Amino acid sequence: MAYGAWFQCIEGCPERYPLDKVIYRCPRCGELLEVRHDMDALRATSGGEWRRIWDRRYRSTERPYGSSVWGKKELVCPAVRDENIVSLYEGGSNLYRASRLGSGIGVDELWVKLCGNEHTGSFKDLGMTVLVSVVNQMVADGRKIIGVACASTGDTSAALAAYCAAAGIQAIVFLPRDKVSTAQLIQSIAHGALTLSIDTDFDGCMRLITEICAREEIYLANSMNSLRVEGQKTVGIEIVQQLDWEVPDWIVIPGGNLGNVSALGKGFLEMRSLGVISRLPRIACAQAALANPLYRSFLAGFKEFHPVTAGPTAATAIRIGNPVSVRKAIKVLAAFDGVVEEASEDELADASARADRTGLYTCPHTGVALAALEKLVRRGVIRRNERVVVISTAHGLKFSEFKTRYHEGTLPAVDPRRANPPLCVPAEYGAVRDAVLAAVSNRPPAVSNRGS
Repeated sequence: MAYGAWFQCIEGCPERYPLDKVIYRCPRCGELLEVRHDMDALRATSGGEWRRIWDRRYRSTERPYGSSVWGKKELVCPAVRDENIVSLYEGGSNLYRASRLGSGIGVDELWVKLCGNEHTGSFKDLGMTVLVSVVNQMVADGRKIIGVACASTGDTSAALAAYCAAAGIQAIVFLPRDKVSTAQLIQSIAHGALTLSIDTDFDGCMRLITEICAREEIYLANSMNSLRVEGQKTVGIEIVQQLDWEVPDWIVIPGGNLGNVSALGKGFLEMRSLGVISRLPRIACAQAALANPLYRSFLAGFKEFHPVTAGPTAATAIRIGNPVSVRKAIKVLAAFDGVVEEASEDELADASARADRTGLYTCPHTGVALAALEKLVRRGVIRRNERVVVISTAHGLKFSEFKTRYHEGTLPAVDPRRANPPLCVPAEYGAVRDAVLAAVSNRPPAVSNRGS
């Protein structure tokens, strides 16, 4: 069966645009577009049959369906021909039962979706495979595109660079100078992206990238391009699939540019429309207190929204004061009885360190989500007996500087209550024995000098 998909305005303007058209906003009202699917054609297959199809394809070696994104191709981007799909076997990341962590927080059933286990170390791979595949098809069909560009706080640029390298397409990356980790910066450099380090913040980079893409034959890869959302929405489908098609009670997700919140909601709404699930989870969006425009709007009942100037936060990937997808995110939160919570620098660092002590290795953005979860549990918004999934957006190895500074005690506005610096001891058995026994018996060590 042929399945159709097209761009259409999120506010309901009637015009439709093909997915290979270079367009990001509605020409009539200026709002963002979204990808709409022919749901009647998709509903010709029952929800139970879709579950069986997706289970059969999951992590298989059948190209392209072994990718957990392209295993849902009919609901993602049916127009891309298989030979033009650019895939790095994305999706299928661990859904980890975090029993020890949940017990400490006060949640009996806590799961962590480890999106940092993706190819480039973040959930951004899920959307980038779709966007770069569409561009690859456009190029194959003779369209002139001299590059694909994004503004980034580090993870989007890494994903764009890797997928463009796989396709042989030039990636162009705008990064705010000195505001991304070294590990994130080197990813785009290593993959051959043209990398511009610009003396501004993310919002400034976003303004510049939008202008150059409008004037030149350069394709925009930020989340205002709704092709990205189609890949990112599969994280919600995959969570339910990994839970044997049962819907969790809550999903907690960090929010910066808010494309992830929008994508998560879209996936669940489409699953319900197809009869794959019968109910929706509640969604909690977590923001850093120094970059919290959605949280402020939530406190006012979403009656108004005002951008902010994002302050310096360890959660660099969500240091965004004027999120592009705010209208989409607010619509999703309204449909999912959602809430928004914030986390201070001390709260996010402590939550990340607590998680690490249970075997995780969390990025600071996951720390924001975990800190928000703790606060929502303490207030009784999330109850102990509810099934909760926290989306961990990136791998902690991208942020080892953050972790090093935590354990050194040099993060600003952070009390490192769980710091665990190494003990410096002489190479003598007695001194080593005394230090080990003192530590394991919780006695003050005889060796007083701590540090690396």
